Amino acid sequence: MNGGPSGFNNAPITRAVIISSVLFSLFFGIKGRSRKLGLSYQDLFQKPQLWKVIVSTFAFTSTPELFFGSYLLYYFRVFERQIGSNKYSVFILFSGAISFFLESVLLALLKDPSASITSGPYGLIFASFVPFFFDIPISTRFRVFGFHFSDKSFIYLAGLQLLLSSWKRSIIPGICGIIAGSLYRTNIFYIRRAKLPNFIASLFSRLSWPSSGSSSSTPTPRNVLGTAPSYATRPVERNYPSPLVGSVEPSEDSVAMLVSMGFDRDSARQALVQARNDVNVATNILLEAQSH
Repeated sequence: MNGGPSGFNNAPITRAVIISSVLFSLFFGIKGRSRKLGLSYQDLFQKPQLWKVIVSTFAFTSTPELFFGSYLLYYFRVFERQIGSNKYSVFILFSGAISFFLESVLLALLKDPSASITSGPYGLIFASFVPFFFDIPISTRFRVFGFHFSDKSFIYLAGLQLLLSSWKRSIIPGICGIIAGSLYRTNIFYIRRAKLPNFIASLFSRLSWPSSGSSSSTPTPRNVLGTAPSYATRPVERNYPSPLVGSVEPSEDSVAMLVSMGFDRDSARQALVQARNDVNVATNILLEAQSH
């Protein structure tokens, strides 16, 4: 279970976030300043340090945290592919802002100079576990020593490892992230309808390194984070291309990409045949089928 085809195809925002996290983490790790990262009551209310707030949004404080955090961010790129880079940017800003607000309130209530919160994009990662729990279907089940597992279990185990990596310092931002993801799912303030100006959303993709197979152009589905229904095969009445006789079988990467968005595998394959292997057109075909 890897969140769809490998690479950052149709996930430029995720690529930018991961690159930022890796660079900040390595830089402060090499400088031996990782332990100075994280937020405390003093950093926010007594001697505010803006640079520390910004850096602590991206940089992890240890190698295990960087490994598990980057892995989860990479997997959750499936949501950017599902809703598009623009709305995913809104999701990132919303989850980060709500998490930071909740963490600040908690530190203000504690008023304990020794209390601190670990560094890293915990808000985004754990907010993503909300749609992961509700919307990503289980495709494989198996048993190990009498215990039942699924392909989703590995993601939960990685999340648990990250949540407990710094004990209380990491549990607090993890819980705040889950709350932020839940608020986004309930569509508070109609947040799921919000969109950023296109030039702002595209700015993140320009800040990241180019990679083979990546594309900043994304499908424009009307689906939103928090809804990934099952799609049955239905005839579509829109004027999409008719499938060619003897057309080439759709590639597994294209089928996997649509499946990772929540579409049924057979419906995805049929839509790709009708769309002549154009993933964007196939996505629109499937979404049109949903609305009928």
